[in-house]
Amino acid sequence: MDKVWRERLLTGQWFSHLPSSFQDSLLAAAKERRLAAGQRLFQRGDAPCGLYAVLDGAVRIGAVSEQGKEALLSLVEAPHWFGEICLFDGQPRTHDAYAVGPCLLLNIPQATLLKLLDEHPVYWRHLALLMSHKLRLTFINLEQLSLLPAPARLAHRLLMIAEGYGELDPPRRVLQLPQEQLASMLSLSRQTTNQILKELQGQRIIGLSYGEIEILDAARLRALATL
Repeated sequence: MDKVWRERLLTGQWFSHLPSSFQDSLLAAAKERRLAAGQRLFQRGDAPCGLYAVLDGAVRIGAVSEQGKEALLSLVEAPHWFGEICLFDGQPRTHDAYAVGPCLLLNIPQATLLKLLDEHPVYWRHLALLMSHKLRLTFINLEQLSLLPAPARLAHRLLMIAEGYGELDPPRRVLQLPQEQLASMLSLSRQTTNQILKELQGQRIIGLSYGEIEILDAARLRALATL
């Protein structure tokens, strides 16, 4: 399975740029974790449980208020890595993580990874790069939430998801993304999100089908995202 895992993970930017020695160490320490649709991986307040990579399926990262309202922050798909924040501060998990559908993950346990990092401190830099990339995206999203109109925010988020938040090259054309989940990510109503998507469909920029969004004209979508 090591070879299969490696091939899948090498399609991602972060893992593919790691030193081969660090790649080998991560794979040697990794354990498979399978989740059923809707199964919880961890929730806010849980103790750190290590670093994860998505091999198949998707994980929903978000939080639920006391009133039951959900804030969806991102959908983590293959070959994305996540869970690194707790490595740095040892604090509890900051958000909830649930499998969207059947999901296959790799997990490098917290204690195992910390031991590896103690033995090879230079590897910390690569984990810092993983975290700083996500921090950069977070600042961009916060800025857009304040400054950009809803259509531009939606276009930009579709492009980000297609590119695996910087992990995939070339990007995907077809996104497994229900409209209500996209609306939650953008803090928009489902009605507003549906209206924007229908307008983009009418312009042949995207195509819509049940639970899917196909990017038909990435250049025009990118132009809209930069308004």
